[in-house]
Amino acid sequence: QVELVESGGGLVQAGGSLRLSCAASGRALSGDAMAWFRQAPGAGKDYNFTALINKRTSDTYYTLGVRGRFTISRDNANNMVYLQMNNLKPEDTAVYYCAAGTWGTARSNFHSWGQGTQVTVSS
Repeated sequence: QVELVESGGGLVQAGGSLRLSCAASGRALSGDAMAWFRQAPGAGKDYNFTALINKRTSDTYYTLGVRGRFTISRDNANNMVYLQMNNLKPEDTAVYYCAAGTWGTARSNFHSWGQGTQVTVSS
């Protein structure tokens, strides 16, 4: 059963924008936090924390390299989480994964994962 479904990835030029969406259902609705991780090309199983949001308080937290460029938001009524990405850079190229779980930046905090959406930024 697919509990998290990402969409919105694609190919964009450096300096451009993309908005990723994540639809949650089932077990992915439990927990107090949602997050985005990303897997860079050639990184194997190394998923890097990107952004985090508390579903109740809307508190957010970002990895240093995306602060000021990325914004995570949520729509609890529709069980959606978004990642607005502006001023994209080639180093943002990755598969982006949505995750549901508890507040924190470690992969072990999250019990549900989406299948990922590819973001490619050309220079």
